[in-house]
This record gives sequence, structure tokens and C-alpha cells, in this order.
Amino acid sequence: MSQPAVDPGIPVQAAEADLVARARRGDTDAYETLMREHEQVAFRTAYLIVGSAADAEDVAQEAFVKAFRAIGRFRAGSPFRPWLLRIVGNEARNHRRAAGRRAFHQQRALVLEAVPAADAEVLQRDERRRVLAAVERLSERERAAIVGRYFLGLTDAEAAATLGVPRATVKMRIWRALERLRRDLAEEEP
Repeated sequence: MSQPAVDPGIPVQAAEADLVARARRGDTDAYETLMREHEQVAFRTAYLIVGSAADAEDVAQEAFVKAFRAIGRFRAGSPFRPWLLRIVGNEARNHRRAAGRRAFHQQRALVLEAVPAADAEVLQRDERRRVLAAVERLSERERAAIVGRYFLGLTDAEAAATLGVPRATVKMRIWRALERLRRDLAEEEP
């Protein structure tokens, strides 16, 4: 019989560190628990890059396999999520390159799905449509930074790892995107 996945009395970081340590020792139940805890953000991250739900599922699964194979190289004491998202991001970019450059015509679907329900209730429909339309008009790089940071809730470091760029680059893209959004939305006001 396997050990319980996480002791409810252990802080989250310690519990995750324990799961990683167990996974490094070959405990597949521990790795499965890590995978379940991060599967949503892995899928959304992959979707952000590849633009297709089916491809994102494939990419996330392949990334989890690669992460399992590489878990021995994971630096103990480091946060697991950015490490995993770096693998997901790399796998997604490799997938996109292998399939050729695709248009991000499904990006809008991600943006619409990523708006948390509570925010959707607060925002009026017209305002929400205006903001989403303005996000759609951003460059691909700026849109990816904004969606990762604000719609997926990634930290700057996680967004940087996911997009495969330095943290400062993500911050600059976000700053530029926010400036453009402010300007575009102000110009649209009656």
C-alpha cells in the first residue's frame, strides 16, 4: 500500500518538496499527485503557445513524461511549477516549430475561457468585449505575456520560463502591452 500523497498538516511548499523527493526516488504515486496538481496550468500554458486544445493536451502529456524522466536533475529546494512550466513551454515551442508556424486564430477562445467567472460577473458584457478585442489586437508576443500573467495567473518568473525569455523581457512586454491597452481603450471611449 502506498503512502498518502500529502499530509494535510504540512505546509504546501514542504508537501510539494516531499512529493518531489519521493518522485525522485521513483515513487510514481507521488509524481502522479504532482501531475494532477499542475495539469491545468500545464495545459493552459501549452495552449497559449500551440493554440489548439488537442495539440495542447498532447504537449502537456509529453512534457509530463519528459519531466518524469528528468526529475533526477531537478534541483532540490527549487519550486516545482516553474521548472515544469519551462519543460511545457519548451515542448510546446518544439511542437509548434515541428508543425510549422501556425496562426493563433484560436487564441481568442483561450482568452474567453481564461477570464475567471467572478471577473466575468463583475465586468459588464460590453466592457469585457472591448478589453478582449483590445487584447486580440496586441502583437503575438505582448498578447502571450498578458495572457500568461493576467489570465493564467503566472508569476513574471513563470511566464518567463513558459515563454522561454528572460524575466525582464516579460516585464517589458507586459508594460508595453498595458500601455497599448490603456491607449486603445481610452481612444474607444465615447
